Amino acid sequence: MASRRQARERALQALYQGEVAGESPGGEALFWSHFDADDEAGPFARELVAGVRAERARIDTLLADALENWDIRRLARVDLSLLRLAVYEMMARPEIPHAVTIDEAVEIAGRFGSAESPAFVNGVLDRVARTLGRKPSGNP
Repeated sequence: MASRRQARERALQALYQGEVAGESPGGEALFWSHFDADDEAGPFARELVAGVRAERARIDTLLADALENWDIRRLARVDLSLLRLAVYEMMARPEIPHAVTIDEAVEIAGRFGSAESPAFVNGVLDRVARTLGRKPSGNP
């Protein structure tokens, strides 16, 4: 669904802005003001951003456990923001199949990240999905 893709991309941009510029008073309102209030992607995007912020400690623990030979503090901010977004979605939205969440994140990584981002994001999210019990161990 295009509106969910738009929501995920918008949420990524909001989270990235917060990573780069910091969480400043009024900054989030300014970000959201650039979008039509009646846009159907808006509510899902806002839900994702609020959820990532509320669950950030748990999300970062899951990511740190899934990262092999990487320190979460050294990740590119775009990749980190996207990983947080996808992990939150897997945690909070069990009705969305993990494969859909991962595929969407990989596609978005190809658009916003580096050339290596899609494969990296796929591998990390696959491990997180297994940890969350959303994907049986041993399956490709």
